[in-house]
Amino acid sequence: MYDKISVVRFVYCYFRDWYKYKTETQRLKMCFGEVRKGSDIMDFYKRALELKGETIAHRRYLHENAEVGLDMPMAREYVNKTLSECGIEPKECGYGVTALLGKGDKTLLLRADMDALPMPEESGEPFACCTGKQAHACGHDFHAAMLLTAAKLLKENESLLQGQVKLMFQPAEETFEGSCNMIENGILENPHVDAALAYHIAPGRLPIGLFMYNSGGVMMSSVDGFRITIKGKGGHGAYPNLAVDPVHTAVQIYTALEGLIAREANPEKTCVLTVGKFQAGNAPNIIPDTAEIEGTLRTNDKDARELLVRRISEVAVTIAKMNGAEAEITRLSQVPTLMCDAKLTDQMAGFMTEMSVPGITPYPGMQANASEDFANVAEKVPSTLMYLSAGFNDERGDYSAHNPKVRFNEEVCPIGAAALAHCAVRWLETAE
Repeated sequence: MYDKISVVRFVYCYFRDWYKYKTETQRLKMCFGEVRKGSDIMDFYKRALELKGETIAHRRYLHENAEVGLDMPMAREYVNKTLSECGIEPKECGYGVTALLGKGDKTLLLRADMDALPMPEESGEPFACCTGKQAHACGHDFHAAMLLTAAKLLKENESLLQGQVKLMFQPAEETFEGSCNMIENGILENPHVDAALAYHIAPGRLPIGLFMYNSGGVMMSSVDGFRITIKGKGGHGAYPNLAVDPVHTAVQIYTALEGLIAREANPEKTCVLTVGKFQAGNAPNIIPDTAEIEGTLRTNDKDARELLVRRISEVAVTIAKMNGAEAEITRLSQVPTLMCDAKLTDQMAGFMTEMSVPGITPYPGMQANASEDFANVAEKVPSTLMYLSAGFNDERGDYSAHNPKVRFNEEVCPIGAAALAHCAVRWLETAE
């Protein structure tokens, strides 16, 4: 039985969110005119439903054959083969794959990452990665699968394109290397990209049909990955006085890094520092020569980022010197905050509301502490990234991304594929 307070709270939240979504839809209509419906536009969702099994098959192949990092030979081969079967000519772009559809002066980039995480999978899915060492626990297998189907939809309707669509199948998002690699190899040129769109799926207890975005500020945090190598002097565990213990020094550095967030970071800004790797030695009675710490700093503020990056280095070097050791700092990744272009984001959100997806619902103002190397693209061309809900309203939605038990709802497959195709066609129609 529900008590009266719970019922009142449920009713309040329901009508609050209903009003929020209705108000947002009305705002989008005011910004970009009454949305088009029915026979005015191609119903990509209807066709995507017919191709749902094909999209799921793409997703499950990539999931079962998960790869990490830059070099993803199985994924590249699969993408090349699938695009070729659709009559689309794929090309290598660094470690990724690209292709071009349509003709004209305007070019929209559609991006999908396709890498997994170096971790075991405990989802219980029958198509879990067979190696037991990699897992698509962030949903990038969905992103690539949806873009493959979107490419097929666009090829089938290439005559509707009033410009060009460039596909970007990207590796190494999780290591924040992939977008830079493809940018360095010309993904944004020949032809020049005028705007870019990407989707990311979201697990959890979320209803299918929700799409989340931010057109008014920082959507996702910057990230600075670092490695601190502490060089000491090895020795016998019974005689620490004859050694310079790098483990002892590394522990002090770790504690000091925590203090940076507690005492030097502006509490009004989002600043998160996490050390996820701490390695030293291989025997309990031997003091090793070196120890290593690896972690990430995430912020939503440029000044806070500059301060903390500098202080990480200063703290590590000073503490090491105080203990008679040396500290060497290596920056592993540098990705800015993700700022979506306001006009483009609202425009794409308006296009989303045109679709025939049951219960399609906008959720503006999304912010996340996580980082996204699509920010490197967004720094160079007007871009937007949106999240699509891919959760469950039962126990399957109890785990978040990057958890070995996380599961994703495959009902999102036709939504994502159709959204990519629909937004591409509509943007090329309206772009000046």
